[in-house]
Amino acid sequence: MAAENLLPKLILQYRELAKLKSTYVDALPTAVSEVTGRIHTSFHQAVAATGRLASNNPNLQNIPSRTEEGRRVRSCFVAPEGKLLLACDYSQIELRLLAHYCGEGPMVEAFRSGADIHRATAAEIFGVMAPLVTSQQRSAAKAINFGIVYGMSAFRLSNELKIPRREAQDYLDGYFARYPQVERVHEELKEAA
Repeated sequence: MAAENLLPKLILQYRELAKLKSTYVDALPTAVSEVTGRIHTSFHQAVAATGRLASNNPNLQNIPSRTEEGRRVRSCFVAPEGKLLLACDYSQIELRLLAHYCGEGPMVEAFRSGADIHRATAAEIFGVMAPLVTSQQRSAAKAINFGIVYGMSAFRLSNELKIPRREAQDYLDGYFARYPQVERVHEELKEAA
């Protein structure tokens, strides 16, 4: 409804800001250690169902990075003198694993050639040459790439991309038409489960 109406949009913006304030702006100063004067989190390697590293007391991985307000909160974290803060990430690990299980096809070739996987996927789905892929097409392909790994529906994709559900279904259908190996892997995994 937020795409069509101002009130739901304002409510969502308010909720986002209220969450930032209560969860980070108000809470993080209370998490500062009296001994070190710094915030210390606990990291856990084998807790999250997705296999990702988890953080709690406080959770420092949930601070938004895509909004200006979230980036302002993140900018409050600084390393002590002579130390560094590192941001580490496995580059597209879910898609690399999916490509491994596919064994062949355009996704595998994109990774082997060092191509931008989201641009390559957009080129496949939208039927254009990779250099002609627009930023909007790349963003859609990125949402589809990661959504496919976790079984995203057309409903969810339509909400994420703010497009009609029928268009989202067409994107998914186009994806599976261009990446039949992915559909095969999905079916094999469902059968195994």
